[in-house]
Amino acid sequence: MTLRVLAAMSGGVDSAVAAARAAEAGYDVTGVHLALSKNPKSYRTGARGCCTAEDSRDAQRAADVIGIPFYVWDMAEEFDRDVVQDFVSEYAAGRTPNPCLRCNEKIKFEAVLDRAIALGFDAVCTGHHVRKTDGRLRRSVDADKDQSYVLGVLDREQVAHAMFPLGDCTKDEVRAEAERRGLAVADKPDSHDICFIADGDTAGFLNERLGGGPGPIKDESGEVLGTHQGAHTYTVGQRKGLNLGGAAERRYVLSIEPVDNTVTVGPRESLQVDEITAERPVWSGSEPFTEPTACTVQLRAHGEVYSCTAVQRDGELAVRLDEPATGVAAGQAAVLYDGDTVLGSGTIAATARSGDPVPAT
Repeated sequence: MTLRVLAAMSGGVDSAVAAARAAEAGYDVTGVHLALSKNPKSYRTGARGCCTAEDSRDAQRAADVIGIPFYVWDMAEEFDRDVVQDFVSEYAAGRTPNPCLRCNEKIKFEAVLDRAIALGFDAVCTGHHVRKTDGRLRRSVDADKDQSYVLGVLDREQVAHAMFPLGDCTKDEVRAEAERRGLAVADKPDSHDICFIADGDTAGFLNERLGGGPGPIKDESGEVLGTHQGAHTYTVGQRKGLNLGGAAERRYVLSIEPVDNTVTVGPRESLQVDEITAERPVWSGSEPFTEPTACTVQLRAHGEVYSCTAVQRDGELAVRLDEPATGVAAGQAAVLYDGDTVLGSGTIAATARSGDPVPAT
């Protein structure tokens, strides 16, 4: 029996080549583009887009060249609820979310996969740069394009029904293959930044939805150093945009308190943490760690990897770093690895330095 595969086609070169490889492998492939906005012009266009009317047309043309059926699924309501509104509410709570990670979790591998399985498909194919071996996710051979971190939130069942044809090649090789196949997207630039913020002004987007208002910028002793126009426009580790001239040393955002609209700043060394608590742990490549286990952890997309010890207790993931990390923000994912293999993940809820009486979020 031929495997039925739903190829998610964003309109970019990666998903087009992934769909072509799946079809060439002999699978029964159907292409689908996700319409994520009721008003596509409100999202990014051209080189910076990933969910625009232009992208839908590019996906359609690629499907025609490959010779597979093609459909457009309206996922605007789900995207607004699970990605856009989540993004806003996380910032309102003083956290720093990763919308691409949430889109993978809630849209591409939850809503889309659920619908695909209900329609009789066996797997969903995407153009993510990640490998899948023995049912577990592994880093791409192209370290610069590796997307295992943003897929670390997937559970074991979702990984089982996922197909990633591009993990064994570099982005340059993907573009060269697209050109050989006659795909017009071969030279299309990659998408960047946040697709649903049309002008790239994240602070303005948040102010429009949460309301901007002045508040104090304080140092660790509580002394007011200046003012800001909305605590939700800052993130832990941020240095630029504080407008605190005359300081003898650089200051960084240490914490954000949305209730009283306060931003606390301090020297870089005050950003260092070695204890992380993460909520909603998910294990795709391992059984849950019931005892402290040595592994590595990545704390932001394309961020540094740290040696650590991790354990799951009372529904939370506790991670102890061997060496301190800086700029660890609540709302990001902590993804655990064994070498290049994804073990599991959790959403960072709190951080602390060894000996701190109270975790600093």
